[in-house]
Amino acid sequence: MGESLHTTKNSAAGPDRPELQKAIQEIVDSGFAGVQLRVHDERGQWVGSAGVAELGKAAEPPVNGHFRIGSNTKTFTAALVLRLVAEGKIGLDSPADDYLPEFGLDRQITVRMLLQHTSGVFNFTGEFFEDGTVVPGIPWQGQEYVDNLFRTYRPDELVRLALSKPARFAPGTDWSYSNTNYVLAKLLIEEVAGCSLAEEMQRRILGPLGLSGTMVPGTSPEIPEPHAHGYYRYEDAGQWKVVDVTRMNPSWVSAAGDMISTTEDLHTFFSALNAGKLLPAPLLAEMRRPYPKSGYGLGLFVQDTECGGTVLTHNGGFFGWGALMFSSPDGSTTLTASLTTGDAELDFAATAEAFQKAQKRLVKEVFCGRAGRIG
Repeated sequence: MGESLHTTKNSAAGPDRPELQKAIQEIVDSGFAGVQLRVHDERGQWVGSAGVAELGKAAEPPVNGHFRIGSNTKTFTAALVLRLVAEGKIGLDSPADDYLPEFGLDRQITVRMLLQHTSGVFNFTGEFFEDGTVVPGIPWQGQEYVDNLFRTYRPDELVRLALSKPARFAPGTDWSYSNTNYVLAKLLIEEVAGCSLAEEMQRRILGPLGLSGTMVPGTSPEIPEPHAHGYYRYEDAGQWKVVDVTRMNPSWVSAAGDMISTTEDLHTFFSALNAGKLLPAPLLAEMRRPYPKSGYGLGLFVQDTECGGTVLTHNGGFFGWGALMFSSPDGSTTLTASLTTGDAELDFAATAEAFQKAQKRLVKEVFCGRAGRIG
């Protein structure tokens, strides 16, 4: 799709939006180390930041900083699969086993089910059941997680771990968020394309859209400058510790959450996707058709706002990092943000709650009265 997708970049700070600055300051006050926010709407674009880029220092997070986008990676991965569907290289309702026979997947699991989280495949980062039962997967918290920050996990290793556990439900009968689905999607892309996911992502999405600040890091622990720092606070042997997790090998999460980007690149990508510049209209409609139980389409959520509109979204987060990505149905209004955690006394549940409140406040500020509806 060549240069026709490229979006002109505008570095102007845009109109004064004290309500947005106040909102991100409140997020910092709730316990986050730093926030950078970008809003594009009918008033133009606004960028701002609050808090600190690094604990113990005064500098604010850079508004053009790189950050780990977590599960927003899933939207990129799903869009790439759907581009291959559009070219007839992948069948959306074909058995995933057709492309990845080495895993012996249930023949009922389709490519669509992987993207929609309706496959029932065990989540390799662990499963949490309504009755409080936890079935662990790879180490993702505590000292064990910290000790493994630079370990390399192979995608097939993550998949085989997941497949060694019982399926959560029969394929297509329910919904459950599973990172394994998107590692399978990565392997499927690589099988069909005959190259790495990073190369195919660059060729079909990052290059054509001019997303020079976005990358698929693979096993590299590095993150390009400028960037804020993310921290993980945890308890070990009765003592609280804080460790800088800015540098880490993201292969533990693979194509379910390993990408690095900027607020500007996330805006460009999500706006182009929702404006119909990446996918044919019928496939974009499939992507945005939510599973009734969850509101999840194919790599994104469809959410109603408090004031009657609809937004498309995917957010991401793991220890140290959070990322927000929202768009109106036509792509004309977007909100993209990065949040970093510091040394505040927030446990996992408290961090998640603060993250949800922050997101709700910002969405209300930006989209209420402006979001529109799909269809």
